[in-house]
Amino acid sequence: MTNNLEPITSRRKSLTTVMAALLAGSIAMTAGVAEARSDGQAFDPGAFQQRIEKRVGKALNATDATAEQKKKVTDILQTAFKDMKPLNEKRVEARKALVAAMEAPTIDPARIEAIRAEQMKAADEASRRFTRALTDAGNVLSAAQRQAFFKSWGDHWAKRG
Repeated sequence: MTNNLEPITSRRKSLTTVMAALLAGSIAMTAGVAEARSDGQAFDPGAFQQRIEKRVGKALNATDATAEQKKKVTDILQTAFKDMKPLNEKRVEARKALVAAMEAPTIDPARIEAIRAEQMKAADEASRRFTRALTDAGNVLSAAQRQAFFKSWGDHWAKRG
């Protein structure tokens, strides 16, 4: 006997995966700007928050999301990026440590491996935090709103591709 719910569950998992990947890509572009600036240039937290608000607003324009929903999603993502800031600082320090290790008179493979392991640990922490934020943000929207968002998002990227 075949389980008729299996295709629905599979589609939901696929939609969740696609949603996470697309939203992560959008937000990661915003985060990339913040990371680059944290490497030495001035970073304006207010401007960064405005960028997140703008990107969320633009992303949700294709839906019937309310102002309250947009605010909740924005707040969730802003909090996530604040939580991830120390992880970015670890990344910057690890990059400096790697350069120093490679510029040393002799290469210490154990030291380089330790730096790599720390980078992976920080990346995993950031990924977990961001995934939690995506899940929380997705739960603010209805299934129809999430689907409208991703249809619009997919159409946008298809035009650019």
